[in-house]
Amino acid sequence: MKTQITRIAVLALSLLATPLMAEPRIQQFSLDNGMELIVRVDQRAPVVVSQLWFPVGSSHEPTGLTGISHVLEHMMFKGTENRPTGEFSRIIAREGGRQNAFTGRDFTAYFEQLGADRLEIAFELGADRLANIRFDEDEFRREMEVVHEERRLRVDDNPMGVARERFNALAWTSSPYRHPIIGWRSDLDQLDLDDVREWYERWYGVNNAVLVVVGDVDPDAVHELAQRYYGPLQPRPTPTERAQPEVTPLGEKRGTVHVARAQPYLMMGYKVPSLETAADATDAYALSLLSSILDGGASTRLPDRLVRGEELAAGVSAGYSPITRLDTQFMLEGRPSDGTELDALEQAFRDQVRDIIDNGVTREELERARIQARADHVYRLDSLFYQAMEIGMLETVGIGWEAMLAFEEALETVTAEQIQEAAARYLRDDRLTVLHLLPAKEQETPPAIPSPVPEADRTE
Repeated sequence: MKTQITRIAVLALSLLATPLMAEPRIQQFSLDNGMELIVRVDQRAPVVVSQLWFPVGSSHEPTGLTGISHVLEHMMFKGTENRPTGEFSRIIAREGGRQNAFTGRDFTAYFEQLGADRLEIAFELGADRLANIRFDEDEFRREMEVVHEERRLRVDDNPMGVARERFNALAWTSSPYRHPIIGWRSDLDQLDLDDVREWYERWYGVNNAVLVVVGDVDPDAVHELAQRYYGPLQPRPTPTERAQPEVTPLGEKRGTVHVARAQPYLMMGYKVPSLETAADATDAYALSLLSSILDGGASTRLPDRLVRGEELAAGVSAGYSPITRLDTQFMLEGRPSDGTELDALEQAFRDQVRDIIDNGVTREELERARIQARADHVYRLDSLFYQAMEIGMLETVGIGWEAMLAFEEALETVTAEQIQEAAARYLRDDRLTVLHLLPAKEQETPPAIPSPVPEADRTE
């Protein structure tokens, strides 16, 4: 315990020594064509991160077109009318920078990381790609092979990838979060270039983009550069969407997945609100702290009680991310120790949840979780890339970047009683999905199917 208290004291002191994080300089601009620009000044190093965000990901995809946002992300690196495939990467590498992109459930983003005096290059290339992207059939076919191989590596040949994909499909009934980001294999098989082109035309209008810049820059100069390169692009009709809320859960869901070479594993997820969907934002902050109380270090409840104490698990985790545009999951996961059945580990998780609901959390647990959450937030924002990423995520899911500045203050207002109330409200069996991952059963010889008995030979 003395070691833990010392660690908390060190973390507290480190938080006091981060004035740049306490008073960030952020400015927001709107271009005439509708593009949003957000600039955060961080002058600790002469570098800059530029991220171009679009509010479209797998949760926007209809059945039959799953994976199309990720495929479009790949195609955006296949050259423009002005630059051949590979030219973007060669230019960024020549300038000593790096570039890439990522697709999520709620967004797609493209980024460059360069010396601060090279930001204009990122804007020039980004605007060219947005206005003059070239959709070539041969490039599309080659890239689809890459996507199929990516799916094989991440999902089809990965037991944990299979389990997570099946968990989401089981957990969600009407929410589009049931779709895998990389797409179902059958949908990828039938995707064509026209589908991708139409998806680009629908979602990638400049007026639908959020440009986030973080680094050693002058906001007004960044605004001027954005006007020069992105300002001339013409807006497109704003895409509209129908709401796709999850239907009211009516009972616990359960499933078992058998996969070759899998090690037994347990996933339990409770349907909970995000910061965007919560009627009271306090619930989201309470759930964030609860995840840290359960699994925020070696001395927290799950590892202390289930790994070292009862020795039921070889590893455990609790997780909750409040930055989503739709309701999400509060996850409990674990790998059983040798000789422990998944049913026993599942019951142990349920017991820990029931203990929180019945008895609440201690003041010491709450303060430790609060310090840990603040420290994690500060350390994450020490990176220019993750500063930009948090701003981009908050904007594209509809929460707004201001929540990043309010996070630490919001944590201070959460009480132990509010954490207990949130647990009782959301960590209920009727909101729960349970999935057991087990190794594939050995193939058994199917029983012989008897030949039909001729009508004349049948007996009563």
